[in-house]
Amino acid sequence: MAENTEYLKPKTNSQIKNTELLRFTTAGSVDDGKSTLIGRLLYDSKSIFEDQYELIREVSERRGEEGVNLALLTDGLKSEREQGITIDVAYRYFATPKRKFIIADTPGHIQYTRNMVTGASTANVALVLIDARQGVVEQTRRHAIIASLLQIPHLVICINKMDLVGYSEKVYEEIKEDFEGFASKLDVADVHFIPISALNGDNVVNRSTNMAWYEGSTLMYYLENVHIGSDHNLIDARFPIQYVVRPYSDEYHDYRGYAGRVAGGIFKKGDEVMLLPSGFTTKIAKIDTYDGELEEAFPPMSVTVHIEDDYDLSRGDMIVRVNNTPEVTQDLEVMICWFSERPLQPNGKYTIMHTTQEARCVVKDVRYKLDINSLHRNLEDRNIRMNDIARIVLRTTKPLFVDKYYRNRTTGSIILIDEATNNTVGAGMVI
Repeated sequence: MAENTEYLKPKTNSQIKNTELLRFTTAGSVDDGKSTLIGRLLYDSKSIFEDQYELIREVSERRGEEGVNLALLTDGLKSEREQGITIDVAYRYFATPKRKFIIADTPGHIQYTRNMVTGASTANVALVLIDARQGVVEQTRRHAIIASLLQIPHLVICINKMDLVGYSEKVYEEIKEDFEGFASKLDVADVHFIPISALNGDNVVNRSTNMAWYEGSTLMYYLENVHIGSDHNLIDARFPIQYVVRPYSDEYHDYRGYAGRVAGGIFKKGDEVMLLPSGFTTKIAKIDTYDGELEEAFPPMSVTVHIEDDYDLSRGDMIVRVNNTPEVTQDLEVMICWFSERPLQPNGKYTIMHTTQEARCVVKDVRYKLDINSLHRNLEDRNIRMNDIARIVLRTTKPLFVDKYYRNRTTGSIILIDEATNNTVGAGMVI
């Protein structure tokens, strides 16, 4: 097979800096080949060092495995290597001339649902792997439902281990039809199917000569070219203030800027804006970055905003449009994924984190627990344990500036922290 030499070309710092960043996560059942697929992506795109490859080759030989086990590139924990499974979320970074990538390799086991939610929460694309021999199984459906709940914009169904079914087009079409019937019930806008063999590299980075009947793109081509510019909300302008920049030096004697990451919309110099919670209006005087002044800023850029008037702003406040404001409320209904071994406490008190705000809250009600396999609402069982997903009502000690999660994944998400242990116990999506 012809070598894809594009990945061998050295990249300059400016090329890497200016390329677009795509985050994607893997999902699917146990032993569907998620870690092997990521290892294959890294290896075939020349994104691992020679000593890394030599190390996993030696480990594979010691374990008596045929060939090199590329899954060892992401399964870094000792317990993961001993059991041959993924337990924790493993993040990997690589870049091609077209894009930078952050990968979250997430577990397939049901007891690690919380880890899958963590890895998928910021993803543009979810790769759902299906074993061609097994077809669509319960865990496939569960992870597709979670991807839908998390509003991941793009879903790629990788039908893996095609080499073990003789690269059969019939098997591929049957699995594709089965999943399409299930996905019609989900809130997923973009679903793409690719037949692959992660072990042999078929249709991962290079096109497969074994599946001439497949006329679609390889996985790498899809990841490099899928349009993600509209994944961010560019309509509702939201700028949560993270830090007040006040140098206190002679050179910048009068400098006062508000630093943070744009969570939605487009901010331009001269725009009329509203400051929350005060409700005062002013105009943007300028937008600064480390590299100099900008005319406009949009998600997910990190910038420093200056305003024309001397209003008092601090961490947790938000800059928005005058006629387009988030909901300012102390009462939240959220879908929560519970992370803690200690069950959610009715009327329990927790610390709530939302954008750059921190407050305290109390659990007012548990509406229902969601059956992840069927999407049915369990109204009887209100005991929310680790890895459960439920709809709950929270009351906060101060108003938060929220949007519904489906409109904005940043201003529509919260996390809960146990005040006694300081552990993160839940992650939620505002309904």
